[in-house]
Amino acid sequence: MDMKLDQIAIYYNEGTKEFHIQGLNFSYIFKILKNNQLGHIFYGKRIHHRASFSHMLKIKPRANSTVQFEDDPAFSLEMIKQEYPSYGTTDFREPAFQIVYENGSRISNFEYKEHKIYKGKPRLDGLPATYVENESEAITLEIHLFDEQTATEIILLYTVFAQFNVLTRSAKFINKGKQALNLTRVMSANIDFFDADFEMIHLSGAWARERHVKNRKLEVGIQSISSTRGNASSPHHNPFIALKRPDATEHQGEVYGFSLVYSGNFLAQVEVDNFEIARVSLGINPFDFNWLLESGESFQTPEAVMVYSDQGLNGMSQTYHELYRTRLARGKWRDKMRPVLINNWEATYFSFHEEKLLEIAKVAKGLGVELFVLDDGWFGQRNNSKTSLGDWFVNHEKIPSGIDGLSRKINDLGLAFGLWIEPEMISKQSKLYSEHPDWLIQVPGRRQSPGRNQFVLDFSRKEVVDHIYEMMAKLLSTASISYIKWDMNRYMTEIGSATLPAERQRELSHRYILGVYRLYERLTSEFTHVLFESCAAGGARFDPGMIYYAPQTWTSDDTDAVERLKIQYGTSLVYPLSAIGAHVSAIPNHQVKRLTNLHMRAAVAYFGVFGYELDVTTMSEYDRACMREQVNFYKKHRELIQKGIFYRLLSPFVGSGNDTAWMVVSKDKKEAIIGYFQVLAKPNPKYKKLLLKGLDPNTEYEIEGSSVTHYGDELMNFGLVLEEGNVVVDQSGYKQSGDFTAQLFVMKAKR
Repeated sequence: MDMKLDQIAIYYNEGTKEFHIQGLNFSYIFKILKNNQLGHIFYGKRIHHRASFSHMLKIKPRANSTVQFEDDPAFSLEMIKQEYPSYGTTDFREPAFQIVYENGSRISNFEYKEHKIYKGKPRLDGLPATYVENESEAITLEIHLFDEQTATEIILLYTVFAQFNVLTRSAKFINKGKQALNLTRVMSANIDFFDADFEMIHLSGAWARERHVKNRKLEVGIQSISSTRGNASSPHHNPFIALKRPDATEHQGEVYGFSLVYSGNFLAQVEVDNFEIARVSLGINPFDFNWLLESGESFQTPEAVMVYSDQGLNGMSQTYHELYRTRLARGKWRDKMRPVLINNWEATYFSFHEEKLLEIAKVAKGLGVELFVLDDGWFGQRNNSKTSLGDWFVNHEKIPSGIDGLSRKINDLGLAFGLWIEPEMISKQSKLYSEHPDWLIQVPGRRQSPGRNQFVLDFSRKEVVDHIYEMMAKLLSTASISYIKWDMNRYMTEIGSATLPAERQRELSHRYILGVYRLYERLTSEFTHVLFESCAAGGARFDPGMIYYAPQTWTSDDTDAVERLKIQYGTSLVYPLSAIGAHVSAIPNHQVKRLTNLHMRAAVAYFGVFGYELDVTTMSEYDRACMREQVNFYKKHRELIQKGIFYRLLSPFVGSGNDTAWMVVSKDKKEAIIGYFQVLAKPNPKYKKLLLKGLDPNTEYEIEGSSVTHYGDELMNFGLVLEEGNVVVDQSGYKQSGDFTAQLFVMKAKR
């Protein structure tokens, strides 16, 4: 059966047994091979459908190759591009999956059984994934593969969206036999490209310098990024890679993006063989993973989101932005404008009392802030980082009126109230630990390595998740809380569970993530009015899995405006501005001790979900006036910022990295905001201009503060000339000089 939805379609050529998934601007073609397995033909720019694509698949004999059939010297899986390959039957590359059977064999033979094509997109069991709001938004192809000898089934899911240049993939393993199976490798997606003439882009870093853009040329062998942290996709590598052609740039050329909707151990890998075929694999990291699949049980892999762009990296990013903002994030806060907040952490750290919090809130309200967030230190005996995690009840010595009383006092000031919590962690100095020491992730008889003076709760256990749920639900039910900052500051060590049997211990990391998802699902479903923000020591779990539950993420603990240029630039490769938590903090910056002016700090933070982390009660009247203007500016433009189309113009990762620029344009192309940032001043500088993007070439634009108008074609082809020299005066008269300057340009179509 073929199926069409306006501009997209899924075809099945009965005669040649070929599948053609035709997206908005891409084609994805594969077929059933002679051995009844799946062979890959093409993934790239959209092509016409035809009755046969057989001419595109070349199979011929090769010297020194092992073949599947004695009478066919050409049919070697080592030489054939495959769709979801196994290992051990003439393909020597790393496979998409591997199963160990009871007799110790790792050899399988999954052959095509049937397929279904239908409107819509199914949910994935227990996992976050992209979705549709009605079945006319997508078409799904479901391929059933079956191994007769072991009665095991694999269901491959392919979904193409009507409004996005996206193909999603996942796999489900079902044990229909009598013997138990061990899944040791279960990738969500595999693709064998025709060649390896690509550069691999990925996002890497560490705490306080997350998601820096890295670029490497593919070479023969394996290149990969991964996480082995257990409970985090990690700040070191994001679960995303892109392959771009060498001549591709930000705005032109072919790019293939691969993003995993998952928050734990992952692997993103490209293997280039000796015939320069590039095999991309994406999924749960096989390292320290095993899943015992008993008779009648199933295992669902996370979703891989694949984006094709012939408009460069920025084209890929814009697809991810719109998809993740509108069909991954969910709930009331998906489309609602996010409040401007103030967080007390860098203002007070652990040393605060109720009166101080109310004082900060009162001043902040006068400056236009909409949400006050109480960070770490409000619970148990939490006066430092060594105690009380797990004891989610208020410290009345600090907050005599309790969280319920304080929240209502904050409300009376005209502010919403938010609360920090770290529900996945436990301190040994806590009531919870004294009652349940076995709830830690640990291995009997082995050292328990502390991290940040804390340990990890075993979220693979239902009773642990239920207990934390009850404590959080009580808080959210009794207090007036409209925002939760959900932190996670410690990775897994000594990975073991007191309740899992020996043969299931290597399931712990994945079971933990499923437990986190279950808790998020319960809380977000019950407390629909609450805005959840994900945090993991800053950006250690900035991944699509979290966005499904928490539409915004604390991007990094590093709030320095200069460092944030790289962090936010890299983050924007995949994630929309509506997901990027970005705050103005005090100087000297608490992470790098740098001094930057207030305008620069705000100008960077505007391009995200805006807020403050400082003590407004100690600010000068001049700085308060600037802050009031900043809050008003963001409120005026936040719908454009959170829902507009984002363009990267100058990269901090290219050349000296001294200049960064980006812009956001409304969908109707009538408004735009441009940010240009210079790190260090230069003597006797040259004139500079920016080539803008995304404007209507025939529209005449006005720039606030300027009497000169510009047509869109002029701004995109000649450019916007920047202020000269090392002194910049912004539209409000704020004078910047020397290092660390920002220029903002607000443009509107002339009436």
